Amino acid sequence: MAPVASRLTARFRALSAEGRRALVCYVTAGHPDPEQSVELLRGVAAAGADVMEIGVPFSDPMADGPVIQQSSQVALDHGVTLERTLQIVRDAALDIPVVLFSYLNPVIAAGPDILARARAAGVDGVLITDLPVGADPSREAWFGASGLDFVRLVAPTTPVGRMKEIAQHGGGFVYLISRLGVTGERAELPDDLPDTVARLRSATSLPICIGFGISTPAQAKAAARLGDGVIVGSALVRAAGRSVAEAVTLTKALRAALDEI
Repeated sequence: MAPVASRLTARFRALSAEGRRALVCYVTAGHPDPEQSVELLRGVAAAGADVMEIGVPFSDPMADGPVIQQSSQVALDHGVTLERTLQIVRDAALDIPVVLFSYLNPVIAAGPDILARARAAGVDGVLITDLPVGADPSREAWFGASGLDFVRLVAPTTPVGRMKEIAQHGGGFVYLISRLGVTGERAELPDDLPDTVARLRSATSLPICIGFGISTPAQAKAAARLGDGVIVGSALVRAAGRSVAEAVTLTKALRAALDEI
């Protein structure tokens, strides 16, 4: 018998069969507060997200720009830990795949059974921002054996050979960082993005989702023409800081733009 596809794999297969692009939405667990965080997750999912990335609050989010840094601090001030993040996932009970987005330190600190607890809470995949391929083979094997899709990051400066290696050790989809630097909204997509996507496409059969700097429906549509999906984070987090309703409205606009392709 063929192995059962993960929820992430099944979602991307269904979207591909329909000729649609994936909308991957990032929010920080516990922002703007723990109660509204559940409402936000449910609202964004209902508004058209295909995959939810849920960020674990961390005191030193060095890969993130000011918007997500602030949201992380707000969540920490509310006492949101990795364990509380999993409770938020359980409470939200989403019917779309969930990817836990975290730095390595909180995961290690949570104990050796944390990945099993994450699966039980409803998490489908994990993305660790500061664990590149080959940095810690035993730790990477631990993630790989968890039953969670291990989503990997690829930078625009990554050579094709390294892209192949990264993709071979990943699952679910590949997160293509569209530009160097930290997360955050940008006015334009980088000029070399089509070439970067083409190089990555030659290196992997996994779906490619493009993130970092995508903040408007027009940008999402342009990026989605190149990849299999887009990831929107800072713009959604900023909107959620004003109100859950504003974040939901932005999600609907992003979904509509992608469905025009």
